[in-house]
Amino acid sequence: GPVSDIWLEVGFGGGEHLAAQAAAHPEIGFIGCEPFVNGVANVLSLIDKGGLTNVRLFDDDVRKLFPILPDASFGRIYALFTDPWPKTRHHRRRFINDDTVGELERLLKDDGELRLASDHMGYVDWMLGHLTVRGALIWQARAKRDWTDPPADWVETRYENKARAKGDLPAYLCFSRRSRRDQ
Repeated sequence: GPVSDIWLEVGFGGGEHLAAQAAAHPEIGFIGCEPFVNGVANVLSLIDKGGLTNVRLFDDDVRKLFPILPDASFGRIYALFTDPWPKTRHHRRRFINDDTVGELERLLKDDGELRLASDHMGYVDWMLGHLTVRGALIWQARAKRDWTDPPADWVETRYENKARAKGDLPAYLCFSRRSRRDQ
């Protein structure tokens, strides 16, 4: 049936987060993008098991979808534990970069939310630098725990679990899309 909003998850990995959010929010339509076939196969089994009807999948890089998505399409966008590409010569491959930030700003509805997570602190700094510089996205953190603790409705991913087991502490970054009237 009709949905009240659409949320996007970029690079959903094994799909644990995507499936759990879709189950918790049957009124929301979800689009999940993931180029790796194992992740797609895994999420399909979670969708099947959960009887979820509010998820659509794009089994490729989300950047290929950007040109056909209208402005202010999404109430929420997740990009959790995207590849940090730690070597300097690979930084241009990082999902958060000047081009994608402009697209994320365009695709979020006014007051929409962008949620990011990473256990690679160099990438966390990079993301903060790229996302705060333009002014359309407002970092929601007021205290340290706002980025060291996951949001209230968080669903731990397999990747995050592995990182914690190694002693790597993830950072959780939540941004709000400034109203286009206020820009």
